Amino acid sequence: MYVVVEGPIGVGKTSLAGRLAGRYGAELNLEVVEENPFLARFYAAPEAYAFQVQVFFLLSRFKQLSALAQPGLWSGHVVSDYLFDKDFIFAAMNLKDAEFALYEDLYRHLSPRLPTPDLVVYLRAEPELLLSRIEKRGRPFERDLQAAYLADLTARYDEYFRTYSGPLLTVDAARYDFVENPDDERALHAEIAASLGEHRVAREGAAV
Repeated sequence: MYVVVEGPIGVGKTSLAGRLAGRYGAELNLEVVEENPFLARFYAAPEAYAFQVQVFFLLSRFKQLSALAQPGLWSGHVVSDYLFDKDFIFAAMNLKDAEFALYEDLYRHLSPRLPTPDLVVYLRAEPELLLSRIEKRGRPFERDLQAAYLADLTARYDEYFRTYSGPLLTVDAARYDFVENPDDERALHAEIAASLGEHRVAREGAAV
């Protein structure tokens, strides 16, 4: 089983992925964020560092997710807190002209080599909720993020998942305080388990 939790900045991807990994006895695959040496500089001067930050993310995420397909490196179930395609969503926001064309060429060569998730859980939230959660976790390089930027990002996530062709569960993050409320956590786990079961039955039926 390979499950991905995805959504905009601050929505709670890593928190939910960790809880799902514990529930299913799965290995947890976390994206490299704070290790990106260009990220703080990008938030301070986006146009100057957009290409560097995106290429670092593209290659580091590709290396991480490539390992999922290599025998012996991962065993059993895996839960990840990001989808490889998220990189393209951010690149489309941050890059222009020749830089985006070069990035897109790299992305198109790398993407087909990666495993496909059995389920993607799309955690969706409005900018107000994202801002409150970003403030709560207190990463210094995120403190200047604006509601307009998060609204644009959320709209791009919505558009991406509107046409996503794989198994997908969209969750309104405002409905579940799965970090602080055990009842909410149980309810969300039940919704995800039901979706996994439905998609598993569909796959088995298609294989007959």
